[in-house]
Amino acid sequence: MTSKKIMNVNINYEYIDIHSDITIVLLHGWGQNISMMRPIGDDLKNKYNVLMVDLPGFGNSEEPNYSWDIYDYVVCLRKLIKFLKLDKIILVGHSFGGRIALVYASKYHVYKLVCFASPYCSEIKKLPLSSRIYKRIKQIKCLNWLAEIIKKYVGSEDYKNAGGVMREILVKVVNQNIAVDIKKIKAPTLLIWGSLDTAVPINRAYEIRSMIKDSAVIVYNGASHYAYLERINQVISVLDVFFSG
Repeated sequence: MTSKKIMNVNINYEYIDIHSDITIVLLHGWGQNISMMRPIGDDLKNKYNVLMVDLPGFGNSEEPNYSWDIYDYVVCLRKLIKFLKLDKIILVGHSFGGRIALVYASKYHVYKLVCFASPYCSEIKKLPLSSRIYKRIKQIKCLNWLAEIIKKYVGSEDYKNAGGVMREILVKVVNQNIAVDIKKIKAPTLLIWGSLDTAVPINRAYEIRSMIKDSAVIVYNGASHYAYLERINQVISVLDVFFSG
């Protein structure tokens, strides 16, 4: 493990250099860390250079010192890639990491792109009554104390588990619609989803495919938001073909 200070944040990463022309950059999902991408990295590291990153705020990387949005994460990743002098890269991201990968690929050249269950717009369903009450109470200054109590019992698990600046970041990134960015992607793109994904439904994969000219969708029936791990052997086989093609 190595760290590099970027944008005033110490970034923890693992870079395996076998002097390949291609580097696979693996980006984990929200609330996770390098270990969630290691099953893929461990297989690919004998064929390609592999970079695994603890995204800022997760694993052994420091939290940002202000409320970042998705574009800040992209700038941070870009600076790390330039620092390591990586040229021909393939981005592979799961969920939040995939959202970062999509925006990165829209702005900078990537050789290929792989997204596992990656959202591009808000996936928040209609707010339950408790959440609507919380939002209304929060607007009344004299009831701020009550809002803080209610806050503990509403919202997603990610929101409840996030604290401080990370909670602010979560609110920002989940509400950013990056469709305009996605339409600029020219890299060959593979979208891998589970048919039973309730966090980012399968229709999002087909919507992204419609925005990227050179893209394809692979669906694993009976798999969840973590289809890439639940079907790890099949996914590795697909990636081998996609990367070498």
